[in-house]
Amino acid sequence: MIVKTVFRMAAVLDTRLVRSGHDELEGTGLVSEKSSGGAGPAQPAGPGGTDGRARPAGAEGPEGPPIWQSSPPGSIYDYIRVASFSLGPDGRIDRWSERAAEMLGIPARYAVGKDPVTAFVPHELHEQARRTVSQILDGREWTGLVPYRTRETDEGAGEQGGQRLAEIYVMPSETVDGERAAVCLVVDVRALRGIETDIAASQAVFGQSPMGFVLFDTDLRIRRVNERFATVFGGPAAKYRGGGPHDFLPRSEADRLQAALRRVLETGDPVTEMQLVGTVPPATPVPSLPAPTISGSTSASSGSTPSVPAASIPAPATPEPPASIPAPAPAPASSSEADRRRWSVSLYRLHGASGRPIGVAALAADVTGRRRAEREAASARRNLALLNEAGARIGNSLDLETTARTLLDVAVPQFCDLASVDLYQGLLAGDEAPPGMADGSAELRRVAFASAVSDAPLATASCDVPEGEGGPVAVGAVHRYPFNSPCAGALRTAQAQIIPGREGEERAELGSVVHSTLAVPMVARDTVVGLVQFSRTKGSESFGERDTALAVELAARAAVCIDNARLYRREHERALILQRSLLPPGDPEAAGLDIACRYLPGTTATEVGGDWFDVIELPGHRTALVVGDVMGRGLRAAVAMGELRTAVRTLALLDMEPAEVLSALDEIARGLGATGGGARTTARAPRSRTAPCADRSADCSAETPRPGPGTADLSEVYLATCVYAVYDPVTRRCTFANAGHLPPILVEEGEDALLLDVPPGMPLGVGGEPFEETEVELPDGALLALYTDGLVESREHPLDEGLSAFRTALSETGRPLEDVCDHVLNALDTRHGEDDIALLMARVHGLPKDSVGDWNLAPEARSVSRARELARDQLTDWGLEALVDTTELLVSELVTNALRHGHGEIRLRLLLDRTLVCEVWDADLAQPRRRRARDTDEGGRGLQLVGLLSAGWGSRRTPRGKTVWFELALPDGDTAVPDPADALLSLF
Repeated sequence: MIVKTVFRMAAVLDTRLVRSGHDELEGTGLVSEKSSGGAGPAQPAGPGGTDGRARPAGAEGPEGPPIWQSSPPGSIYDYIRVASFSLGPDGRIDRWSERAAEMLGIPARYAVGKDPVTAFVPHELHEQARRTVSQILDGREWTGLVPYRTRETDEGAGEQGGQRLAEIYVMPSETVDGERAAVCLVVDVRALRGIETDIAASQAVFGQSPMGFVLFDTDLRIRRVNERFATVFGGPAAKYRGGGPHDFLPRSEADRLQAALRRVLETGDPVTEMQLVGTVPPATPVPSLPAPTISGSTSASSGSTPSVPAASIPAPATPEPPASIPAPAPAPASSSEADRRRWSVSLYRLHGASGRPIGVAALAADVTGRRRAEREAASARRNLALLNEAGARIGNSLDLETTARTLLDVAVPQFCDLASVDLYQGLLAGDEAPPGMADGSAELRRVAFASAVSDAPLATASCDVPEGEGGPVAVGAVHRYPFNSPCAGALRTAQAQIIPGREGEERAELGSVVHSTLAVPMVARDTVVGLVQFSRTKGSESFGERDTALAVELAARAAVCIDNARLYRREHERALILQRSLLPPGDPEAAGLDIACRYLPGTTATEVGGDWFDVIELPGHRTALVVGDVMGRGLRAAVAMGELRTAVRTLALLDMEPAEVLSALDEIARGLGATGGGARTTARAPRSRTAPCADRSADCSAETPRPGPGTADLSEVYLATCVYAVYDPVTRRCTFANAGHLPPILVEEGEDALLLDVPPGMPLGVGGEPFEETEVELPDGALLALYTDGLVESREHPLDEGLSAFRTALSETGRPLEDVCDHVLNALDTRHGEDDIALLMARVHGLPKDSVGDWNLAPEARSVSRARELARDQLTDWGLEALVDTTELLVSELVTNALRHGHGEIRLRLLLDRTLVCEVWDADLAQPRRRRARDTDEGGRGLQLVGLLSAGWGSRRTPRGKTVWFELALPDGDTAVPDPADALLSLF
């Protein structure tokens, strides 16, 4: 049956004859046997056409292509080996073809004239074979598998003992004499089995492959498509036969595919993963079509014969349900984008058994989803890279404007084409909750703008041109958004808003270039601090959900950094205010001293710490120099330092001795620590008794009472070191008292720097020990340095090395004092950031002798007039005649009080420096007390008069009594000297 089917298929499977459309050769018998070399069919003698005239091979008549020419390689005989022989009336072989000899391995001399049963059939099958031969000679057709023996064993055949298997088709015939004979056709079964395997593989490709399969012939016309291809493009598979790429692809893509097909057909070089883009037609129901088959004729005598698909071009398998098409990705930006599909096509050339090209095969896979996923993955990678860049760059500065500009540098042009940042003006000014923040109507200031398309500001959204203004907002401008604008809505709701372009507006020149804008509020710590706008111009993609999420993330990161910068700016300003309030303003001045000072905070984050210095003017042109260091860092140490500094100034104005000042400071420091700890202990003690903290891993600080004054909780004790010195420019002597601080350094001209031997004492806040004083005479030109440990000690430099380096740096005393300070800071390690640094330097030059008038007066009444006379003469010598009357009056009052309320010798001293100071000394310890006299009192108005006419007055204790003093400002020509007469009249 296979032999009959093969011959019925011969003409159909010959692709060359299929192209010519001549299928009528099927079963005509015009095709003769082919030799082993694949020769074409023999050309019969006789006329070649209906006109009876012979035509040469290859000539084409008017009725169609030539059919009598020799067939080139590529026919069915390239795949199937067919041989023939015939049986005579006696049942013996009378004809044996050369193909039979070649294929069966039996030469003609061993076959002709032999009984085929005896010669070739195994002995055990002789009886059955003879019955079959007799039936054939009776005129019946027969088809079947016949085992036979060869004369030699074929090692590659797989049969033992030279036994093979052939399929024979026996057709009855008659001789010239009318006797019964038979013609036998033999087919090699092994070749048929290979064809069946190939057919099964072809069926798998066409019928079961999830990929689209298209077969083009040598004219680049479609010969076959599988159901997958037909499902994607719509319609039955037969619809595409005879068509081309232009029937299912856009013109440009079809031209590309056509060129690729032609190149593959001509060169044989395959093309892999060629990307094509097209549109899918609207979905239409695809009818289930039966698989087309090629059927052969059935002999009436032998019954039906099954149809067999062709070998060279596989027939389609039975239709299966269409393979599922990948679901489309989430809704794209437009409907046209949703219809666009992308395929990956691979092309390779097909060859026949003889190697002749017979067409091009195309395998197509729908990669739309994959490409969309790749684009989304690439977009996600770009977004992640953008966020990484933002995290690395944004927040490196604590400046508001710099942070905003960095955000725009990251976003433009990687994320958008234009961008701007607006911040609430009130927050920038330090107001924590400026009015209008709740509804988005508060004033904003444009702090940054960036553009990849224009250097000039553009209106990026419909709300970016404030009402009443004719153009976009410039950088630095303060503006408001209209209440109903999208930008105000974004600020109000703290939600991002996508704003369309401005195509339909009259003022199109302001924003016609922008077609999509994202208004994103900048939220930090649940507070909206401003608004950032990202805009894209025409030609760019509109903002989508992923873009919105990325923009919100960028704005949030920038908002936190901007809020940190705002908070830092606020704290920095507060720290500067605190620092200015705790340190002497400007360059301090003192009588008999040149002062230079430096302060370096340990950390730039706080700008303040626990180190301090001070220069305090005392009565009698004396000066107190103070340097201290509160243990600890930051604002807490600064606050403690401020409290101690205030106490020092208060105690200094009482004109107490240095040791007494430190003793009082020690009491204050201990009181500060004890008061804080005691208050907390009292408040928390009941809770600790009723609700103890059972969980050891928890924070029990809120439950455990803080130590009281008697417990050693050093974290709550104010400990500080301090050195206090009082310099008298008249005597040129300086008195030191030290509370655990580093010793002062004295540098005399021509001498090495010397550490003064001042008893250190205990730090302030420890208590229990008195402080000692040391008095040192300071010659003119000497240099005195007070400092804190941050200047001379760090982890890299021990204290001894730092002190040695400090003394070496101070040895060069010939420089100006300010240069000496700078030289010291440059020579030492002052950038370690471990502790604050305070440096106070003073160069000594006492008051000249001619600037001092000092007299002793007898305790008698005439000493009053004597004092007035001495004062008048001294002021005249100094050229201060304008102060003579006032000075005489006030000196007379003070000397009179000394005579009336004091005892012992009286001393009068006038000191001239930046002001005029008059001092009256007596041996009485009672301090004068100013009181307001009644209208009826005859006396009691002396000190009131002193207070009215002088710039200041006071009294202080001395080792042998007290001193009452007053101070007058020197006349400068612009300020009038107070009239004593007016002052006297004002008292009544």
